[in-house]
Amino acid sequence: MPKMSKATASKVQDIGIGEVWEDVAGGYEFSFLDLHEESDMAGLLKGLPDDRCICPHWGYVMKGAITFTFADHTETFEAGDAFYVPPGHTPANAADTEVLFISPEEESAIVTAAIERNMAALESS
Repeated sequence: MPKMSKATASKVQDIGIGEVWEDVAGGYEFSFLDLHEESDMAGLLKGLPDDRCICPHWGYVMKGAITFTFADHTETFEAGDAFYVPPGHTPANAADTEVLFISPEEESAIVTAAIERNMAALESS
């Protein structure tokens, strides 16, 4: 069975508000995020259906807190919480948050492409 850690991740990226370590195994993307700054990432999802994430995520919060906003409610997960969130959300995080996301590879690639387009647009403006 494949395994992954920050030390063995094939992709490491500085995303401005923190760092991401990613790898893919068995059709799932494993992403460790260390988020240093408080952030609302809703604006980075523009262009996706309803401007919301189309990807379900399973995960675990190691430090800090992450909040997912849906059309009709909000859910917050804190250090020590394992979680599942269905598609149709926007994420926000507290400063000094460390979280592991496990996401289907195909849906995650679509979301990542939208985020990268929106980040590039912000940088060029």
